[in-house]
Amino acid sequence: MNSSRVVEWYSQAMSGNYSMVVGNKGRVVLPAGLRQERGWDEGTVLVIVRTDRGVLIESRDALLETIQSDLSGTDLVAELISERRAESLREDAE
Repeated sequence: MNSSRVVEWYSQAMSGNYSMVVGNKGRVVLPAGLRQERGWDEGTVLVIVRTDRGVLIESRDALLETIQSDLSGTDLVAELISERRAESLREDAE
């Protein structure tokens, strides 16, 4: 990989990244630029989600919107009933 591609990758991958230090009693101060960018004012409730690749920090409201968007059009009750009926039919066939 040539150096210009490395610089391009690095600038894209690292833009918007912030460094923080865990302080006394586990406190972390979020950089002002990040708070302004995300619209996190004083009193905003943040949620930390552990993933296989690290952690995600998002406001509770934004996380709720994401979940609702991901589940929109999904009828969980109908899916569950359908799965249970299929399982019951398999058991009856045995």
